[in-house]
Amino acid sequence: MSEIINNSQKRKELLKHMILQLHSGEAPELVRARLVELLKSIPYDEVVEVEQELIWEGLPEEEVLRFCDIHTAVLDGHIDQSGARSIPAGHPVDTFKMENRELEKVADELQQLFGIVPYLKDKEVKDWMIKVHGGLNSLMDVDKHYLRKEYLLFPFLEKQEITGPPKVMWGKHDETRELLKTAIEAVSAEGQVTAEEVRTITDMLLVPAVQAVIDMVMKEEEILFPMAMDKLSDDDWYHIYQQTMEFGYCLYDPQVEWKPEGISVSDIEYGIKGGIQLSTGSFHQDEMEALFRTLPIDLTFVDKNDKVKFFSMGPDRIFTRNRAIIGRDVRNCHPPSSVDIVDRILDDFKSGRESTAAFWINFKERFIYIEYFALRGSNGEYLGTVEFTQDLTTYRKLEGEQRLLSYSKK
Repeated sequence: MSEIINNSQKRKELLKHMILQLHSGEAPELVRARLVELLKSIPYDEVVEVEQELIWEGLPEEEVLRFCDIHTAVLDGHIDQSGARSIPAGHPVDTFKMENRELEKVADELQQLFGIVPYLKDKEVKDWMIKVHGGLNSLMDVDKHYLRKEYLLFPFLEKQEITGPPKVMWGKHDETRELLKTAIEAVSAEGQVTAEEVRTITDMLLVPAVQAVIDMVMKEEEILFPMAMDKLSDDDWYHIYQQTMEFGYCLYDPQVEWKPEGISVSDIEYGIKGGIQLSTGSFHQDEMEALFRTLPIDLTFVDKNDKVKFFSMGPDRIFTRNRAIIGRDVRNCHPPSSVDIVDRILDDFKSGRESTAAFWINFKERFIYIEYFALRGSNGEYLGTVEFTQDLTTYRKLEGEQRLLSYSKK
């Protein structure tokens, strides 16, 4: 027995075998009993490694997602976190965990409300549903918590070649969102609802929604967060920390700032090396060229000195441009009859009186929309003007909806 308990590879092989037993239909309680008997507990990082290996070996991610809750139930309370790193106050993981505490408080309040459902009378239903609706609305704030994982944390795990577990967890996020949405709709129903109907709604919709949130807390704190703390560097976490406010917080407002020693904002590079670095990512030059060629708009940029600095060159450009206009005064790029309009736009943009100006014209039997935007720096200073031109002829003919995939033929 000790050779299994003390051997990582043997533990993982046994856990993998047990998970496959679950997928083949073995009763979860029997598998859990064997796990407790043979392994007592399993380190959090090995749980992630086993799940990733199973996906690499061909177990479909959809199958892992389908059995994810059973895995959780079997492993709950038997994951060894003794080797987990400590988490400093204000760290992104600290914030995630503090949000979980708030989610648990709301979930506990809702479960107490569910507990009185068997004794609920028809005349008490309305007040009960109002309270439940408020609690579910609070739980729906978990969307921001999940978004930060999906768009900030998961990309860094993928760079460490940990791809399967994040995809599975993202799938569980979507399931939870849908459960919460359906639960909220159920308690928002208009008209008279009986106590008997409430009992059905609670069992079928409300309890599963709240349980999904609770289960995710366990998955995060016993597996995801300890593993992420091991895999990500302080630089990675500072990336995440700096961008967290773009998504917002869930039921919790951090009061402590976190900054790892020896790192400043200027030390953080977004994107890939060797590319064109921007604040939200980066491009290689060929990628950026392709982007501007592909956009369904024509773009021209005029700098703060009224000189043409850039224009996009797509295959169907509406108004002719050539590189001879680069560095030219924008007034000289327009016919004399429209120079006064150009001057007025530039003057209004520079003064701050206006920031947009739109025109639409019929040109060669096409409906063309032209819009100018003032570009301003972080302190509001004028940086230049950008012109967007788009052919809206086809879009004006659209009716109804298109929700199914259909490739347009041009």
